Amino acid sequence: MNPKLQTNLKNLPASPGVYQFLNKNNKVIYVGKAKNLKSRVRSYFQENPGSAKTVAMVSKIDDLQLVVTDSELEALILENNLIKELKPRYNVNLRDDKSFPFIKVTNELFPRIYPTRKVFNDGSKYFGPYTDVRSMRGSLKMINQIFKIRSCKLDLTEKSIADKKFKVCLDYHINKCDGPCEYLVSASAYNEMVDEVIKLLKGKTDDLIKDLKSRMQSAVENLEYEKAAELRDKIGQLNSISSKQKIVNDDNEDRDIFAIAYEGKDSTCAVFNIRSGKLIGKKQLKLAIEEGEELANIYSAAIKFYYCDQVEIPRDVIVEITPEDSDALTEWLRMKSNMKTKIFVPQRGDLKSLVKMCKENAILQLKEIQLQKMKNLGNVSYSVSALQRDLRLKTLPRKIECFDISNLQGTDTVASMVVFEDGKPKKSLYRKFIIKTVEGPDDFSSMREVIERRYTRLREEAQPLPDLIMVDGGKGQLSSAVEILDNLGLSNYNIIGLAKRLEEVFLPNNSDPELIPKTSSGLKLLQQVRDEAHRFAITFHRARRSKRTIKSVLTDIKGIGPSIAKKLLETFGSVDSIQNAASDDLVKVIGKKKTELLLQYFKNK
Repeated sequence: MNPKLQTNLKNLPASPGVYQFLNKNNKVIYVGKAKNLKSRVRSYFQENPGSAKTVAMVSKIDDLQLVVTDSELEALILENNLIKELKPRYNVNLRDDKSFPFIKVTNELFPRIYPTRKVFNDGSKYFGPYTDVRSMRGSLKMINQIFKIRSCKLDLTEKSIADKKFKVCLDYHINKCDGPCEYLVSASAYNEMVDEVIKLLKGKTDDLIKDLKSRMQSAVENLEYEKAAELRDKIGQLNSISSKQKIVNDDNEDRDIFAIAYEGKDSTCAVFNIRSGKLIGKKQLKLAIEEGEELANIYSAAIKFYYCDQVEIPRDVIVEITPEDSDALTEWLRMKSNMKTKIFVPQRGDLKSLVKMCKENAILQLKEIQLQKMKNLGNVSYSVSALQRDLRLKTLPRKIECFDISNLQGTDTVASMVVFEDGKPKKSLYRKFIIKTVEGPDDFSSMREVIERRYTRLREEAQPLPDLIMVDGGKGQLSSAVEILDNLGLSNYNIIGLAKRLEEVFLPNNSDPELIPKTSSGLKLLQQVRDEAHRFAITFHRARRSKRTIKSVLTDIKGIGPSIAKKLLETFGSVDSIQNAASDDLVKVIGKKKTELLLQYFKNK
């Protein structure tokens, strides 16, 4: 931790506010809010700060900035705005860069109704956001079929209409508009119709039908049969819409239900809009998170993203678990909706079942995202695709076989073969080789032997070659392997060598290494495969050497068998340690008679 950061931590105020963590490049990597900045910010720098994500973030913090506010509510609003603007890496962010569309009801003498992606505080009413554009277009189409809302963009004011600046258009003549531009419909009658549209957009279909039936009855009593017929047709269309809306609760309350599914860095949020007990809409948010993010934080972020614009807020917001800052969120929602709003977790009954159904929708959406990612990558990891690009291979290197030689001054020479499929180790296919025909430390000859044995067998069994053959070493080991493969009559194979010293990749018939960026995922995969082959070879070599040591030294002693020798080595670690051990210690392990044999052997030697 640098001195500047230490000083800032010592001088933290015990006030509500917003804190921003910056990395060494002065870029904001996290924005958070706190009721008490002093205790909240310091909690990140304790010995055990929490999840792996928090540990990773703290390791990158170089500086912090504070904004003190008068209340936690003000801090929440500022935090939300900063996250939307800065999109810090370690905050939960909306995955979609574009904003979601809304249906806008303008604040005019004769309001217009149209889709928009920009929300302004201009007195207009906004409905949405619609994460499914097709759903929004369907709602607008339904409105235009039932109601005579003007489609023009004319600036209709009392003065412009009185001056007779405008003429009716085709919509009036085909009975799709009542002609407000020539004041053929009064502003009060037109706005009454707009209020009906708003009720429909709010999901109050049953209330709207009840009002229309009352007005139709009045029209009949006043002998206004044409108006009554028009209202009858509206009611029929609205009944058709109402019948398609699923009744999910009998208490006629307005609710939004949130459910989140996440895995790795992918997260989705499903939102059910319930109005008057009916499910009137489903919306989905795609969220970008860091691995190890806590579910309570994701819920908090999803609620902030969803309600940050001028969205209708119901009385009840139902969630699976309580969000991290539930009290501040509740107060923020009350302020935005001007009514009492609560966030709660249902424990049983219909609401619990609704949360479960919403969760299933979120899981389904998450699976779709994951399937799409796999489809884009051909069902393999990105590192495999990157390796194909780096080596300019015609096919994906889905199966890689890598060989490594291990010996100690030419003794106990062994080889290992590890197999990776789709970027992951396939340990059931690993193989060990004891080098039989080579004397002394000759890695090139050892590589020739193991390559010949492996691919002679594949050829005899009519097994396909791997997508990529890899040898641990530079041009020498690679040339040895290529020579044997050619002698075996094999063709159409891909082979490379990876030299340890400079992590250079060599291809056949090319004396210069391939230029692969050190940050490439493909190169990192090769390094992972090579390291695994080296580990497997070293482990096998040590086991062979240990057995040889036991056999050649301890088992030469009359009366000391392999089991006693193994017990001694496990206890003392080496033959030298056994020779230097106190007799009492040896007696405890192998008994008095065996100890006397051992000591007599070392004395004679």
